[in-house]
Amino acid sequence: MESGGGGWGNEELQYYTPRPKNLRLENGYLVIEAVKEEYEGPDGVKRRYTSGRLTSQGRFSQTYGRFEARIQVPSGQGVWPAFWMLGDNFPTIGWPECGEIDIAENVDVDKSKIRGSIHGPGYSGTESVTSRYTLPEGRFSDGFHVFAIEWEPQAIRYFSDDELYATRTPADLPKGARWVYDHPFFIVLNVAVGGNLPASPDIATDFPQRMLVDYVRVYSRK
Repeated sequence: MESGGGGWGNEELQYYTPRPKNLRLENGYLVIEAVKEEYEGPDGVKRRYTSGRLTSQGRFSQTYGRFEARIQVPSGQGVWPAFWMLGDNFPTIGWPECGEIDIAENVDVDKSKIRGSIHGPGYSGTESVTSRYTLPEGRFSDGFHVFAIEWEPQAIRYFSDDELYATRTPADLPKGARWVYDHPFFIVLNVAVGGNLPASPDIATDFPQRMLVDYVRVYSRK
């Protein structure tokens, strides 16, 4: 678990806490819950939202393989659920040099859409290499879906419910940019509120907003 505020590089509005109110196991699911409340962290700044952020940093990382999770995303505008990965050399070389693989995130008002992205030196933030997928019918917030990547030395393939919707290779990077996906990455699950990508919550966004995680699985190729 990670705690803190400060926008997390994206001008996000929430403060992440380790409280059961924001992170817990319930009915067999991991619940990451964004709550609208007045909250003052150790930094003395008052915020209007809290949420949870869970990471495997220091506990598990892996180079290559299939990484998947079965998730039901929240439904509200301005709520930013994400299942993603960071290079485990992040503490020493920083971001984006460590690399980032966003397996699935929803930042759109339209909850039938997800994004899968890679961030690295020269192609990060709003300049990331991003693919989008739209459900044929319904919304991702209506039920559980399996989001996955299959990662090999020169390719990252993106799946939604076992449908391949994008493949990224070094050829997709900006000219002169480096492919930095050749070392262990750790996993992050979180629900942000607001920020640079999604629209801010509006009066129609009911809180609390929950992301439910049934499982996270990682496979290695024999």
